[in-house]
Amino acid sequence: MYAPSPALDRATVESLLGAAVAAPSIHNTQPWRFQVDPRDRLVEVHSVPERTLPLTDPTHRAQHLSVGAAVFNLRLAAVHHGLRPEVALLPDPSEPGLLATVRLTGPSVGDDRLPDHGLYAAIARRRTSRLPFTGRPVPDPVVAEMVTAAHAAGARLYLPDFAGTRRLLRLTAAAEARNHAHPDRTAETRTWLRTPGSDIPYGIPVTALGPPDAAARIPMRDFTGRLPGPRLPALGFERHVQTALLWTSHDRREDWLRAGQALQYVLLTATAHGLRTSLLHQAMEWPDLRRAAAMPRGGRCHPHILIRFGYGRDGARTPRDDPRG
Repeated sequence: MYAPSPALDRATVESLLGAAVAAPSIHNTQPWRFQVDPRDRLVEVHSVPERTLPLTDPTHRAQHLSVGAAVFNLRLAAVHHGLRPEVALLPDPSEPGLLATVRLTGPSVGDDRLPDHGLYAAIARRRTSRLPFTGRPVPDPVVAEMVTAAHAAGARLYLPDFAGTRRLLRLTAAAEARNHAHPDRTAETRTWLRTPGSDIPYGIPVTALGPPDAAARIPMRDFTGRLPGPRLPALGFERHVQTALLWTSHDRREDWLRAGQALQYVLLTATAHGLRTSLLHQAMEWPDLRRAAAMPRGGRCHPHILIRFGYGRDGARTPRDDPRG
C-alpha cells in the first residue's frame, strides 16, 4: 500500500531556505520570496516587485539570474538532506511572478543527485570579493570544472584569451562610465547602499565595498558615485586578470533562470577550490554593450555576466532578509 511522504519538518525547511537566500543577487536586492507547503513538500519561488532596479535592470533579467542562483542553492540543500528536488521553471503562465517551484520528493538516489564535491559547504563560504586578487594562475583542471558546471546547468562559460579579456574589460569600463554620467542610474544604485548600524537586511553595506584599481585595468563598480566623504584609496589589482563570460544560446526568461543556476554552480565550484570571485555586470545593463560582449564568432550568444576569479582575500559578508518575505 502506498504511504505518502511525511511533511517537511521545520528544521529542514529553515535549512533549505537559509541555503537559498545565501545566493548572490544584483546589488544584494534579494528579489525572491518563498512560499512553503510542508505537507505537499512544495516550495514556490516568487519575485518581489519592490526589489527591482527599473533603470539598471528594466527587463528583470538580472532579477531572474539572482532567483536562479537561489533555486540552485535550494536544490543543492535538498540533495544534502536526502531529498529529490523536482524543479519547474515558470510553471504558471497566468502568474508571471511565480518564477519556479521545487517539489521535494525522495529519497534522492543515483542520477538524481547533484555532484557535490564540497559545493554544499561552499554555500556558506561564498562571498563576492571586490578586493585585488594575487594574479596567481588558476590551474586548468579547476577552470575545466567551472566550465563543466555551467554546461551541466544549461549555460556556457567562455574563457577569453588575453585580448578577449581586455575587450570585455573595456566594454565594462565603458558601461561604468555611462552609469556615472547618468544621474538617475547612480541615484538608483546608491539607494541600495547601507551605512553602519543599518538594520535593513538587504542591500550592500559600505563595509563590503572595495577600492578602485590604481591602474584602471579592472573597472570595479563604484556604488558611491560623487557622494562627498572619504573614499577608499586605490590599490594595485592583479595584472593577469582571469575572467569568464557566462552565456546562453537563447534569451528567454527560462534561459535567464537557467543561467542563474549555472552562475551559482560555477561560483560554488570556484569557492570549493579556494578561489574568490567578483561579478562584473555593468556591460550587461546597456543593450549595445551587451551585444558587443557576445562571444566573437560564437553564433547565437547571449551573455549574462562577466565573472572575475582568482586567489585572494575573502569578501565581506552581506546581510540576508527573512526568506519568507
